[in-house]
Amino acid sequence: MAVFLSSQLDFIFFCYGLSFILLGTVCFAIGRRKPHGIPWNMLGGFGLLHGGLEWLDLLALIFGDSTVFAALRTALMAVSFLFLFEFARREAIRLGAKLPGPWIYAPFVVLVAVGGFYEGVAEANALARYGLGFTAGAATSLVFALHAKALEGSERWLAIAAAVGFALYAIAAGLIVPAAPFWPATAYNYAWFVQWTGVPIQLVRGLLASALALAIWGIWGEKLMREISSSRYKLQLQRLFALTIATLATILVGGWVLTQYLGEIYKDNIEREARGDIALVARNLTAETAMVKGMAKALAGAPSVAATISGNDPRERERTLAVLKLDVESAEAELGQILDLKGRLVAASDPEAATAEDRDYGPQSYFGRALTGRGSQHYAYEQETGRTVFYASAPVRDKSGTLIGVAILKKSLDGFARGLKDFNTPIALVDPYGIVALTNRPALQSKPLWSPPNAYTTQSEEFRPARTSSSVLAGAAADADWTTIDGTRTYVQRHYAQESAWSLVTLTTARGIFASRVLGIVITLMATAIMLVYLTGRERWIYDSVQMERRLELEELARDLSFQATTDPLTGINNRLKFDQLLHQEIGRAERYGTPLSLVLYDLDHFKLINDTHGHPVGDEVLAEISQLASNHIRRTDFVARWGGEEFAILVPQGDSDSAFRLARSLRDAVRDQTFAAGATVTCSFGVAEFIMGETAQSFVARADTALYRAKLNGRNRVERAPAAKPGKAGLHRVA
Repeated sequence: MAVFLSSQLDFIFFCYGLSFILLGTVCFAIGRRKPHGIPWNMLGGFGLLHGGLEWLDLLALIFGDSTVFAALRTALMAVSFLFLFEFARREAIRLGAKLPGPWIYAPFVVLVAVGGFYEGVAEANALARYGLGFTAGAATSLVFALHAKALEGSERWLAIAAAVGFALYAIAAGLIVPAAPFWPATAYNYAWFVQWTGVPIQLVRGLLASALALAIWGIWGEKLMREISSSRYKLQLQRLFALTIATLATILVGGWVLTQYLGEIYKDNIEREARGDIALVARNLTAETAMVKGMAKALAGAPSVAATISGNDPRERERTLAVLKLDVESAEAELGQILDLKGRLVAASDPEAATAEDRDYGPQSYFGRALTGRGSQHYAYEQETGRTVFYASAPVRDKSGTLIGVAILKKSLDGFARGLKDFNTPIALVDPYGIVALTNRPALQSKPLWSPPNAYTTQSEEFRPARTSSSVLAGAAADADWTTIDGTRTYVQRHYAQESAWSLVTLTTARGIFASRVLGIVITLMATAIMLVYLTGRERWIYDSVQMERRLELEELARDLSFQATTDPLTGINNRLKFDQLLHQEIGRAERYGTPLSLVLYDLDHFKLINDTHGHPVGDEVLAEISQLASNHIRRTDFVARWGGEEFAILVPQGDSDSAFRLARSLRDAVRDQTFAAGATVTCSFGVAEFIMGETAQSFVARADTALYRAKLNGRNRVERAPAAKPGKAGLHRVA
């Protein structure tokens, strides 16, 4: 699990950074809407900086790191923690705590700066996490815990979740640090956490960041729902919250699958290329040694060699030396030897080399293995010359088939080593204990590829003292495996060399695996951005829609109230208040533009008799029917209103006395000819007046009222016109 998750660090860094950027975005949204939003802007700054920092870590993972880049990231991390610290300080002060000013950060900043200047980036990183990260996270956790006390319901539980999340983040980001040469960084670091839990600490931080973003977003959503106080908005926002989580999870899972798929494609190409390289190198090595093995077998089968071992005939010895030199030359070897069963040198192609090689061979050597009756081969590293050589041995038998000695050819592998330089991939010929004997990378020469035993006990030339430098790999290479070397994903391919304990190893670096996975990460980022833009717009649309509905409801309510205030509830036509408002407006228009304006006042004749005869409900119904009849007889520009009781008024804009008079007579005839509720018949008396420029509204109404009074006096059911001369003061008369 740890190896698999380590291979997913690029996507973990991406999700980790994305979670903090979402947290920062939510906090900035809160800061814009709150009256005192600066602390939330500080938390938003922490989220955006920390999220961007994780994406910078992703770039370092993909394209490689440097001291300057690492120092820049450490500085940004410290600044992000200062933003988090400032959020906690300001919120604590707002909640009533007495705390010092921002100068409190100075000791922490100085400690980090001094540590980085004198010790290095790793020490500065660890000090920033201990001093700023842990303290700021713990303080923020305490602030949210204090907030939770003043909240209720879901908001309280979300605040508690945020407090717990920041407390855990303080531990994960502030106490689990990169390895540094001081305690506790030497003990409790990234490697210790992976060994203890099996997961990288970055994954835990990313999950905590996601939980914090959701918790704070939930708190803000609850506040919005309480402020809006709309069941529809609450339901829609809850659905949007669930949709966002589901969609984001789907995109991230899909993005991870795509990223993994793209990485696997390139990974397969790397493995295929490595298998091809090592197969080609193995064939080259086989070709380099095949002739030696064949000539050793031919040498062992030469009759003169057996005769030389069995006797002391000088002529046979001369023939043997000639055959030996010929076989050495044919195999391009550098030495040929004939040994008896006791390991004593019988003949050698090079007398000087023969003197050096004239010794007893132990039973564990390739000589001892040849005595079993089969040919043998052996690779060896010569510490004196720094060369890697190959020995091929074959048993020598007499005519009866009895084993009597061993023929050996020795060849240098310098030519094979020169051929390795044509490969771009690091390739090494490694001894049984992991020591690089031959390679196309000088930096690897004589280094342990994996950890050898602590000591070698045998003195055979097959073994040599262990190197003291640290090993390149953590353990012995498998036939094929992925590992990390100097922070770079590397494919290690191992192939045993011709049935020996020596092996060929290729180290294929694979930065391209991460680079190919970047395409999947970029696609995931684009899909996430599109989704967030849509969902943000959706949330805004829901908010605006609810607000619009509220405005429409208020406008409708206002219209209803206005209608009720200006409408007569019995007849459904305008009331006296509305009439007075419109009368003043029309008088002003008539005076400004010099247009005529007339007024008709009419009253039901003997209306009390109708109430007494048929009852008040019938009287009310008669009033309503007469109002409807009047509304049907006037123009669209005219205005009818109930004046009071059984009295009505019609305002005739742009109508002179004659047109108003004709309107009154027409309405009088219609009322007279109409049969109303309960078979009642009704007549009306009308008074008509035309507005005189300069007169007041009261005078205008008084003249029409006087004309109505005259119609009553002259027998009712008639229309009277007010004289053009301005009348004296007169009031409205009530004549039944």
